[in-house]
Parts: sequence; C-alpha cells; structure tokens
Amino acid sequence: MADVHDKATRSYNMSRIRNKDTKPEILVRKFLFANGFRYRLNDKKLPGKPDIVLPKYKTVVFVNGCFWHGHENCKYFKLPATRTEWWKEKIEGNIKNDIKKHNQLRETGYKVIVVWGCEIKNKTVYNRLIDEINEDKRKY
Repeated sequence: MADVHDKATRSYNMSRIRNKDTKPEILVRKFLFANGFRYRLNDKKLPGKPDIVLPKYKTVVFVNGCFWHGHENCKYFKLPATRTEWWKEKIEGNIKNDIKKHNQLRETGYKVIVVWGCEIKNKTVYNRLIDEINEDKRKY
C-alpha cells in the first residue's frame, strides 16, 4: 500500500512532530501547577530527560504519545501499513530505551510515572497522577 502523501508532504508532516512542549505535556503541567506542584522540565542531568521532574517528591513524569511509545491495546496505536517492518523496529527500540531509562531513574531513587496521551484525552489520568505523586507521603 502506498503512502497517501507525496515524499515532500510526508517529510513536512514528520518535521512538525514535536518532542517537547506537546499539547498533552502542557495539559499535565498546567494541571500539576494548578494543584500546587512545582517542577522542572526536561532535566538533561537525568536519564531520558524526563518531561517533568518534581524534585521535592523525587518523582519524574513522562508524557508519552501512544504511537511513538507503542501503547499496548490502545486505539491510538496502530502500526503503519507502509514500511511496517521499519516502524516496528523503530517503536520497539523506543520501548526498550524507555525501559532502560526508567530502570536507571529507579536505581537512583526516582519514582517514574508514565502518562499516556489517550489518558489525557479521557481525563482519567489526573487523580491517578496526584495519588502516585503523594503515595510515599502516606507511608510515613
């Protein structure tokens, strides 16, 4: 099956995809700030440059796009019909890299929270996010 766009159009579309300050990321940041959480963004000193770092809680938040990070059983994740093998390798590589970076962060004492783009669309993530950030405070 051929691509629905010509090469120049596809190239332009792909160049417009952002890796930070995405709409889902901004929505999560606004929610956290409105609820009194203060954070840093894309800390280069930490493995994987987490989207949001909450130093006070030693917690990081990754806001993952369902397609790029291979969200399993999600209606927004579907392998493309063209260059399927290349895309499969690309996304599997992203997943392996995510796991590696998350493990490195956990080894240094950080709690890792992953927020998926589809969760933001359904607004199901916000209560879970606050619960997970505050989870350690309840243990004491």
